[in-house]
Amino acid sequence: MAFWLVKSEPFKYSWEQFVNDKQTFWDGVRNYAARNNLRSMKKGDQVLFYHSNEGLEIVGIAKVVKEAYPDPTSDEDAWVVVDLKPVKKLKTPVTLKQIKAEQRLQNMDLLRLGRLSVGTVKDDEWTVIMEMAGEN
Repeated sequence: MAFWLVKSEPFKYSWEQFVNDKQTFWDGVRNYAARNNLRSMKKGDQVLFYHSNEGLEIVGIAKVVKEAYPDPTSDEDAWVVVDLKPVKKLKTPVTLKQIKAEQRLQNMDLLRLGRLSVGTVKDDEWTVIMEMAGEN
């Protein structure tokens, strides 16, 4: 199983809306690196849900329930989506400020590739985030 992080601006698509929807396809990705990450996702992979621009925090955990398929919002074959389902809201959201201050997370995609909307999360980074969220 692999771990990932997806970003969404809460005013466009919040964790609360995601929970209400019960499942969604993750569309609108128009960056090749982010697209390649979507293509690499496998059913059952765990995904951190990050509120970007406002909030600036990881708020929940989702899982991949359907692997990459053509993005229905695009006429171009290059773009894909995956289906995600919410698993749980974090006990304590983990802020960008906390992540930046945590030495063990300094190489995390979220920090190194700040504009990337779909990034990888290494196993040890996942463990640290779960500790910080009070999920152990």
